[in-house]
Amino acid sequence: MTALVHAPGAPCWFELATHDQPAADAFYSALFGWTIERTPMPAGSAYTTFKLAGRDVAGSYPLVPGAAPGPDGNSTSHWGVYFRVADCNAMTARAVALGGRMLAAPFELMEHVRMAVCADPEGVVFSLAQQRAHPGVDAIGVDNAVCWAELATRDIARAEAYYQRLFGWRMQAHPTTPSGYRVFVDQQRMLGGLLQMTPDWGKCAPHWSIYLQVADVDACAARALRLGGSIAFPPFDAPGVGRIARVCDPGGAAFYLIKFI
Repeated sequence: MTALVHAPGAPCWFELATHDQPAADAFYSALFGWTIERTPMPAGSAYTTFKLAGRDVAGSYPLVPGAAPGPDGNSTSHWGVYFRVADCNAMTARAVALGGRMLAAPFELMEHVRMAVCADPEGVVFSLAQQRAHPGVDAIGVDNAVCWAELATRDIARAEAYYQRLFGWRMQAHPTTPSGYRVFVDQQRMLGGLLQMTPDWGKCAPHWSIYLQVADVDACAARALRLGGSIAFPPFDAPGVGRIARVCDPGGAAFYLIKFI
């Protein structure tokens, strides 16, 4: 089985930090048909790798109640996005020099990856991954796998300038989304987007989100409810894009469902 090759600057891994890992693992397995592979971690915990038809699609690790937050400083259940880099040390320094912050200095995660956790100038957290033994996700853009990463930002011009200088992204407008939506691409495909937050977002903090491609958004959202999740935004049609819903797992971690037209 040939591993998927991720371009530098591309989203390459998606990771759930959760207060109830067994419940979260059961929820996502039932919702998307993922199988689970667990790897022992220090202090008796375990890392979950989610698999779809034998291919890695995401991971999860436990947040221990009352203990320190995860490497990204967040103590609530949430999904995080990793971006592939060739040199974690150099890119961490660059992330800071461009106006961001380093939250977790580069370190080796066993033999799998050299990683760091940073925040952009707006405070949005993201991770860097210099791949070692683990190449990142093996399935992307297929049903029941992540297909898109999106930054919701209150200053899209500043965000675009920061990430473009950091990762060398090629940016373009999306042909069918509302005016101002920006897309970052590599030589093969569109990788994700930047969305300008409007006043109706209220006090919601800027953040990275993941979209999971499904065959039927309404049916998947209903199944998520039956499995103990909740609906943040009910299914709706995004003109020229597809049908979308925002769902939270039982621990409160949010993600999008999408079926493209």
